[in-house]
Amino acid sequence: MSSECVLDVIIVGGSCGGLACAHALLKTGRCKVTVLERASSISAAGAGLGLGQEALAILQGFGLTEQLDKISLPLPTELNTAVRPSGETKLLQRDDHYNHRSLHWSDLHQALLSALPEGLVRFRHTVTSSEQPEGSQRVTLRVERRASKDSEETESLQLECDLLVAADGSMSATRRRIRPDESRRYSGYCAWRGVVTDSEAPKAAAAVRRAFPDMGTAIYFEIAERTHGVLYELPRQRLNWLWYVNQEEPPLKGHSVTVKAGEEQIEQMRKGAAQTFRPEMAQLMQATPTPFINAIFDREPLQHLMQGRTVLVGEAAHPTTPHALRSTNMAIMDAGCLGECIEQCSGNVEKALRQYEAQRLPQTTREVLFSRHLGRVKQALDSSPDWFKAGQEQCEGLAQANMPSFRWQDQSQEAE
Repeated sequence: MSSECVLDVIIVGGSCGGLACAHALLKTGRCKVTVLERASSISAAGAGLGLGQEALAILQGFGLTEQLDKISLPLPTELNTAVRPSGETKLLQRDDHYNHRSLHWSDLHQALLSALPEGLVRFRHTVTSSEQPEGSQRVTLRVERRASKDSEETESLQLECDLLVAADGSMSATRRRIRPDESRRYSGYCAWRGVVTDSEAPKAAAAVRRAFPDMGTAIYFEIAERTHGVLYELPRQRLNWLWYVNQEEPPLKGHSVTVKAGEEQIEQMRKGAAQTFRPEMAQLMQATPTPFINAIFDREPLQHLMQGRTVLVGEAAHPTTPHALRSTNMAIMDAGCLGECIEQCSGNVEKALRQYEAQRLPQTTREVLFSRHLGRVKQALDSSPDWFKAGQEQCEGLAQANMPSFRWQDQSQEAE
């Protein structure tokens, strides 16, 4: 391939979505890729996630099949259950063709990072501005590079690229620059989250495994009064749980939507869990050493995912609530689609980005709005159904399998 076919690509953001884009673009053989990440390193924090078959196929195409088998578990079943703190339950919906795999976010990130060429990801690089001068086919970036992890000393750089990929998350600075008139939308609730190993809480873990007989192969959605929880297993005997709590928007710092919980908050959470969920799940939540809080946001779907030679991917493009497990899945599918479009269009950036937008925008719009709908139903934000008396059609509506047929245009019109 001649040198003029090689595109200089800069990806802003070194999370899973940005690294997946790096893999996808390198795979085309048409791109020289650099990833700029503001952090000094990516921590092993985070929690569990589920990957569907389409995202898994893309990752396998990057040569990660063996690593994925090691770091994930089959998750073939989805279960939605109505629960009361007395222990009373009613199975509302079961899907044995869910076909996901469960894994920890940090394990996926490490698998993606370790499979990239050394030095491709540049840590401690913060992009402060980006622009594409009129008539130019190059994007100009201004970047502040910190000298070391503990140093405040910075160096200013100016970089150029043929394509700028914004993968800088739900609070994307790149998105703010090209879409300054829109803002994120608070869902109305936050999520308590925790990961507990069997060794950390052996009695609680054993009780959960007895009470949830499909643990290890199923994702459980526990629907209580005006709230719901989630429970599933990760590799290495780790139990991952969430509890969504309706509340006012919490104050946040910096670019993170994670809130560190104080001891008083944790104690209130533990008491509340016992008054909300069946005893075994409540005990697991109470036994979690370091639970944390995520504020839940999304954004209204965009009309365009690109501006000139800048393109949005992952949560920079379509931040979503987590109820359909789509955030990381969408980021990986964005990456795979972008790589395919660059390859199919022989490196013609403008044509490739138009094709990427046409393919991804309808699907991501549907997924964002379906996940929002599912969250509002399970949190009883629009109505307060008695799930113990719910009919079959209402119960079947809880399944994630409804997403492809979700009538999101009608939902949008009703919202207006």
